[in-house]
Amino acid sequence: MATPSTLPQRGLKSDIDWLACAAPQLVDRFLNELGEGALLALPYLFEFWALDHQLPPEGEWRTWVVMGGRGAGKTRAGAEWVRAQVEGPRPLDAGRARRVALVGETIEQAREVMVFGESGILACSPPDRRPLWRASRKMLEWPNGATAQLFSAHEPESLRGPQFDAAWVDELAKWKRAQQAWDMLQFCLRLGDDPRVVVTTTPRNVGVLKAILANPSTAVTQAPTEANRAFLAQSFLEEVRARYAGTRLGRQELDGVLLEDVEGALWSAAGLEALRIEDLPDFDRVVVAVDPPVTGHADSDECGIVVVGAVTQGPPQDWRAVVLEDASVSGASPQQWAEAALAAMARHGADRLVAEVNQGGDLVESVIRQIDPLVPYRAVRASRGKGARAEPVAALYEQGRVFHVRGLEGLEEQMCAMTAHGFSGKGSPDRVDALVWALHELMIAPAARWMRPQVRTLG
Repeated sequence: MATPSTLPQRGLKSDIDWLACAAPQLVDRFLNELGEGALLALPYLFEFWALDHQLPPEGEWRTWVVMGGRGAGKTRAGAEWVRAQVEGPRPLDAGRARRVALVGETIEQAREVMVFGESGILACSPPDRRPLWRASRKMLEWPNGATAQLFSAHEPESLRGPQFDAAWVDELAKWKRAQQAWDMLQFCLRLGDDPRVVVTTTPRNVGVLKAILANPSTAVTQAPTEANRAFLAQSFLEEVRARYAGTRLGRQELDGVLLEDVEGALWSAAGLEALRIEDLPDFDRVVVAVDPPVTGHADSDECGIVVVGAVTQGPPQDWRAVVLEDASVSGASPQQWAEAALAAMARHGADRLVAEVNQGGDLVESVIRQIDPLVPYRAVRASRGKGARAEPVAALYEQGRVFHVRGLEGLEEQMCAMTAHGFSGKGSPDRVDALVWALHELMIAPAARWMRPQVRTLG
């Protein structure tokens, strides 16, 4: 495409950035200087319009993973990459790739999304380069002779035999036979000098995706749903934000973040998501629990501050608790974390502040009482390891007796990295420690006291 005199010579991506910021009269002048052919070609110059995460990374890579939230433009990125591989400078000229594999979860999904979808290959192709659909062969055929064949991940053996120089894999993380299909595809990519594959997927905690991401030959681009908001219905964005913002499911499906569960973890992402609550009961007690850091500077561990409310009517098996807020702070001085804990008490009308004193001893209470001398306060001291202390609390979750509001992502990530043998994440699980102390104060210790008279009577 010839560049009008009004446009600085910067390259396609810089050009669109320049246009986005240019005055309206310069934009009009730029468009008016374009010839008829350039105007017709402009909508199909994807590099000119693409978002950063939709463009292939530079450098040497074998697999490019486009990982993003729902509606982030992953399908368009995959379709346009296929176009860039098979198309030459002119409609009949050969491109870099001649034989492409298109692999979806099923043949139907591959056809309806990757080929015929609104962001699929046919919709993205200019008229003079648009491929023909050969339904009987499940194949696209371009004017220059390049072909793309469809495969179902449900039938990995169908990939035994064919060979390709490029492939597009869609929504790999939800395939039921993902590992088998991926392995078979790797043996197919044996044509040309540099066979490559693009994977477009919403992230899920599955082994095959994690292995691909860990491979040194993999390049990754990532984006949330919001990155593509200009092309999404406002009502859709408002609805999904209202329903899923602040949840682990929202982080996965909207933010495009891969949330991993650790083997042997006391909690799982799916289990926590099932315990999400919207309507809060009237609580009998609310406590704020604090796990203070040893020191108070920018490099200190976090100060875990967690607010929990409980309904404790009837016998202990009927008690229920709700985690209301994770108010933890990082790099805070003793004065700052004490103020944050007391502010959380005020927000929720808490009945008591519980603080672990293994590290700070009497200093913890002293700091708190300097701010509020009359605060109801209880010091607790750990006598067992973190994993052992967390196990009884995890049992309450397994029994469906503890629920979570939204907005607890930091706490939940630590929970999913806590095992019976300790914490497998980075740093210290200060948020989990605070959670454990809060639920011990509200449910575990009172239940033990409630049961003692009965034990003596039965004995």
